[in-house]
Formats: sequence, structure tokens, C-alpha cells
Amino acid sequence: MNLILYLLTLLLSSTVAGFVGSLTGLGGATVLVPIYTLFLGIPLPYATGASLISTIATSSGSASAYIKDKITNVRIGMSLEIATTLGAIVGSLIANIIYKMHLEDILFIIFGIVILSSVYVQLTKAKDELPKNVKPDWTTKLFKLYGSYYDQALKTEVEYHAIRWWLGEIIMFVAGLISGLLGIGPGALKVIGMDWAMNLPLKVSTTTSNFMIGVTAATSSSLYWVFGYIEPVLAGVTAIGVLIGALAGTKVLVRIRNSRIRFIFIALLIILGVEMIIRGVFHGL
Repeated sequence: MNLILYLLTLLLSSTVAGFVGSLTGLGGATVLVPIYTLFLGIPLPYATGASLISTIATSSGSASAYIKDKITNVRIGMSLEIATTLGAIVGSLIANIIYKMHLEDILFIIFGIVILSSVYVQLTKAKDELPKNVKPDWTTKLFKLYGSYYDQALKTEVEYHAIRWWLGEIIMFVAGLISGLLGIGPGALKVIGMDWAMNLPLKVSTTTSNFMIGVTAATSSSLYWVFGYIEPVLAGVTAIGVLIGALAGTKVLVRIRNSRIRFIFIALLIILGVEMIIRGVFHGL
């Protein structure tokens, strides 16, 4: 009975994480790792491994629906994915060394500070339903970073273009690095990179992030498997729950306004940033 209750708890937690991850583009791991490590007592390396598998499930469950709705910009996502994948490889290799040296608390503090520092940028755009009209730059024209989608909440066709592709690439590498190091999913920095650095509509940023995070997580999880940090039963139950939540999230996102998604995103950034710092400070005590 205790085992069944434990598995149901894992399933419920992962379902909620998948829903939130699909809606905000953060990936289910953002919610999963804190729950697994703080409340369920799962060791960090194994929680990280399961969360990476769940991120693949989030991406698989939501990305196909968003592509069908023509919100995801596949061209932009693929152009940024190379940098994220390289970062994930580097981060996973470093993580194996850090786990052996028991220095992961430093990473939590650094990442928490980075996340909290991005909240101000999001607050300045909180009332903007769509990004400000900015002239295309040379990267826009070179890589053809244009797109459009029908917004059901606004009941209008939204046309947009991306700028500063080079800055997006830098942020994507850092996002991949963080994903490999902490296993929480690179969605937070990916959304910030596309929303702030590249001036994309938030729905495009979150859906394109969902499309990208699966590739990044697949890269990191393969290395975590080699290192022995993926427990099959834990990862399997987690993936099922996250997939259910991710599919539910796709039904909600297309019907709500960008500004509401942003407020949810900001709230999660604050929770994530504070929680990471607390874990870093008290982890070694």
C-alpha cells in the first residue's frame, strides 16, 4: 500500500509539473526537482535524471499540438538548438564532476540569483500583450526569422519577427549548460532569451521553448544514463504523469492572454529563484 501511495504521489506531482511546464515553456523539471528532493527525499542526481526524462515527455506532448496550431516557430527553434545542445553536453560533463565533489549547493545559489535578476525585466513587460514594434536587424533578414499565428484569445492574426539572433544564441548556450548541471530544464532561460533578447511574442517563446527543450533534455539524459543517474521506474512514472499534464496544458494556453501567461511565468521565476538559493544555502549544512 505504501508503494502504491508513493507511486500515485509521483504520478500526481509529475502531472501538475507537466501542466505548468507546458503552459509556461519552463518544462516539467522546474517543478519536479524541488518536489522530488525536498518533499519525497529522492537524491538530487536521480531526481535530476527523472526530470530530464520528464522534460522529453513535456516536449513530446505539447510541441506537436503547438506546431499543429502554428504557434511554434520551428525555424527559430532549430536555429537556436545547436547552442543549447552544446551547452547541455558541457553542463552534463561538469555536473558529474560536481556531484562527486559535493559542490552542487554553489550552483543552486548562482542559478537562483540569475533567475531572480530576470524578474525585473519581465515586470517591465507585464502589461504588454504583444512585443513592441522593433525594426528587423541583419539577423532577421539573414535567417528569415519571421512568422505569424492566429491568437484565439485576441481573435486576431499576429505577425512578428525576431531580432538579435546572436544574443539569443548566447542565452541558449547558458540555458543548455544550466539544464545539464541542474536537470531543471532550460525553459526559464530559453523563454527569457526569446521573449526579451529576440523580442518574440510570449506565446511563441513558450511554445518554441517546449519544442526545443526535448532535444536538450535528450542530450543531457543520455549522459546521465551513462553515469547511472536514471532510475527506470522513477523516470517511467514521471514521464507518464508529465505527458498527461503537458497535453492538458496545450488546451489551456491557446485560450488565455499573453499577459496572464507572463504573470504565471513571473510567479514561477520568483518561486524557483528563491527555492534554488535556499537549497544552495542549506544543502551543505
